[in-house]
Amino acid sequence: MATISSPGIGSGLDVQGIVRQLVALEKAPLKQLQTQASSFQTKLSTYGTIKSQVATLGDAAAKLSTASGWNAATASSSNPAAVGVTAAAGTQATSVSLEVQQLAKAQSAASVAVPTGSAMGSGTLTIELGSWAGGSFAAGGATAVNVTIEAGQDSLSAIAAKINEAGAGVSATVLRDASGERLLLRSSETGEANGFRVSVVDADPADGNDLGRLAFNPGSGSGMGQTQAGQNALATVNGVAISTASNRLTDTLPGLTLQLSQVTTAPVEIEVKTDLDAAKKAIQGFVDAYNTLSTTLATATRYDESSKTAGALQGDSTAVGLQNALQSMMRSVTASTPFERLSDVGIEVKSGGRLEIKASKLDEALSNFEGVKALFTTTSTDQTARGFGLKVKAFADGLLAAEGLMDNKTNALQASIKRNGVEQERVNERAARFEVRLLAQYNAMDANVGRLNGLGAFVSQQIAIWNKSR
Repeated sequence: MATISSPGIGSGLDVQGIVRQLVALEKAPLKQLQTQASSFQTKLSTYGTIKSQVATLGDAAAKLSTASGWNAATASSSNPAAVGVTAAAGTQATSVSLEVQQLAKAQSAASVAVPTGSAMGSGTLTIELGSWAGGSFAAGGATAVNVTIEAGQDSLSAIAAKINEAGAGVSATVLRDASGERLLLRSSETGEANGFRVSVVDADPADGNDLGRLAFNPGSGSGMGQTQAGQNALATVNGVAISTASNRLTDTLPGLTLQLSQVTTAPVEIEVKTDLDAAKKAIQGFVDAYNTLSTTLATATRYDESSKTAGALQGDSTAVGLQNALQSMMRSVTASTPFERLSDVGIEVKSGGRLEIKASKLDEALSNFEGVKALFTTTSTDQTARGFGLKVKAFADGLLAAEGLMDNKTNALQASIKRNGVEQERVNERAARFEVRLLAQYNAMDANVGRLNGLGAFVSQQIAIWNKSR
């Protein structure tokens, strides 16, 4: 049978309160452990931030560490409405004069008007791609495509849909006006070699629908009429005549893409230069990445006298060492010429370790573009004398490598957090056992006191009875 326990009922003592206070004393080390755990977690989070910022700095340095990171080019056109131009990375500086005599066009044809929605007969349309010359058609390398027309079912709209679905190298649409509707065909690509021919086999010539109205063969004298002949773009580059099937020239001049949009009446000047803005943007990205990391390290290792608070990594030798190493690296020299230091090109180290760009000095330095490039890309057997892009990238890679400083520090903090958790569990388990033992002892004491109190009351009662009987 279960017993009902009410600690303190026998003795009158607040057993629960006494036990609670004694257990709280037993748990006293838990507060310090919890404070340590919070500190470890804050440090781990801070190192996570530092690790991410080191990676960002490494990426920014990598962009400046190779020649390809400095080969951005910019191209301009004196008449962009007529000739647009873009330059791929690595395009050599140059200038050319271009004139456009003719734009490339796609071959187009139109059928005669028929009543809207009327059937066109039955049979097969055969569409071939190729070129026209003197009324003769020369088929190209593409396979001819057959489109089947169903009797009494396929209107011009249905036929246009079938042609588009067939992928025959032509696009089809239907034009409607007061006279009815027409089938319009147009080559998918511009140029003389991208024309088309449409041959028709009428399955039922006697049905009166004459599917031959959709044939396109100018030599036959019937069928669709040509509205635009396919033609190449004609232009001159520095006086040299060129012909191209497309208005978009991607391989005419190495690295340049030219978009011909208008026939010109005067030469269009195309100029390609090294993209200094891209270089400055990359340098700014490097400086910003460094300053972000530098600020994080400074804040984390600082002790604020005004608020009497320490940063998450105040006194942490790893963080302080990293901060000092970065600042020393930014003040180092390279084996490049004529610029050896960042300050030589206007990137100055300010108090507190932050970098600042003097725009006018950097602009002046970039007039010697190869010299600035060398400051970041120079190789050397002495790692400390390599270009800043190379040395900072190598430094970041070393920090982030497996078993590198960041991994080792993170692993150490995680191990400390794990050990702290084990210690907290031990304190809680020890306190729980202590509580059980105390309750057992106090309950036993309470029961004994209760029995003694009961005996005392009985004795007192007997004495009182004895006194009355005398």
